[in-house]
Amino acid sequence: MFDLETVGYLTSEQGGAALADIAALPLTDRVADISAVRARYGLRAPALVETTLLRRKAAAKLVDAGGWLFTDEALQQATATAVAEHRAQRLSGRDVHDATCSIGTELGALRVTAASVVGSDLDPVRLKMAQHNLAGTVAVCRADALAPITRDTVVIADPARRSGGRRRFDPRDYTPALDDVLAVYRGRDLVVKCAPGIDFGALGALGFHGEIELTSLQGSVREACLWSGGLAHAGVARRATLLDRGEQLTDAEPDDCGVGPAGRWIVDPDGAVVRAGLVRHYAARHGLWQLDPDIAYLSGDQLPPGVRGFEVLDQLAFSEKRLRQALLGFDVGVLEILVRGVDVDPDALRRRLKLTGTQGCSVVITRIGTGSAARACAFVCRASR
Repeated sequence: MFDLETVGYLTSEQGGAALADIAALPLTDRVADISAVRARYGLRAPALVETTLLRRKAAAKLVDAGGWLFTDEALQQATATAVAEHRAQRLSGRDVHDATCSIGTELGALRVTAASVVGSDLDPVRLKMAQHNLAGTVAVCRADALAPITRDTVVIADPARRSGGRRRFDPRDYTPALDDVLAVYRGRDLVVKCAPGIDFGALGALGFHGEIELTSLQGSVREACLWSGGLAHAGVARRATLLDRGEQLTDAEPDDCGVGPAGRWIVDPDGAVVRAGLVRHYAARHGLWQLDPDIAYLSGDQLPPGVRGFEVLDQLAFSEKRLRQALLGFDVGVLEILVRGVDVDPDALRRRLKLTGTQGCSVVITRIGTGSAARACAFVCRASR
């Protein structure tokens, strides 16, 4: 849909006026609305409608990008503004080259903090979009990320992890492949954005030895960021960054937390903490303990500041019959179910319980113990918010 000629039109005065016109349409009735746009703008209609819809979609992810241009795949992989700004702060004062700059989201944050910044990409359409999006404030050029064009810069790479709308899970299938990126920039200061589900254990075999940072925003783990040795903090191999709370945690901190029965509260740690393997470190920092040494649920008598927790009202050996009886006693009709370590489908369980009460409630179902001593427990709780 998007080619250089189309981008040229969209960035022209005529295209800008057309986009402003279409922005006033609801575009909820795709057939009727697109027909109306086609009647007025002819063959330009698909690109105009797609750009309008992508701008609306981008509003939840990017700040001040209302006039930007996107492709659907580029927007899917674009770094959320808060995440890009966090990374840019870590690179404050450095000369930075974004070697896979795409439509310019990372460059937009880096231009504020970096001593100098340049972007490059192989896709000429995305480069032209980046020039428009950044209003020419950052130099961009066409180049292969695997053919270095800068020296003495920090290199940022964000390999594509989608093809034809499908995710790629093996980092050797990224574009460019992660092992190739690591090999080409070995010995350079390098930052690589990866999917949060990447196999950390395999990174060493691919040539990475540095810090892995897991970043969460609005309750979702957004990415795993690889920081090469020269950029990693001393003694840190794993980091969890919780942007919503302005909290960071690393594996250089103490992890001496205990294991014990549930206290007043159960805490389900942020996904970045869990994914980074820092559950014990988080517990030690906040005076919590584990319910089981192999399960991520924590407990304590006080909640960490700003954290949503679950106040324990009742505890029982898990069975659907026992759980339903307990919930009937609390007049529960709306139920949130959290599960770890037990083979339970929350949605299917909720349907089978057939609750008809008037109160809201949360249930935490988890395994406690191992081997023959393992047992499934259910905690009936009231969420703090």
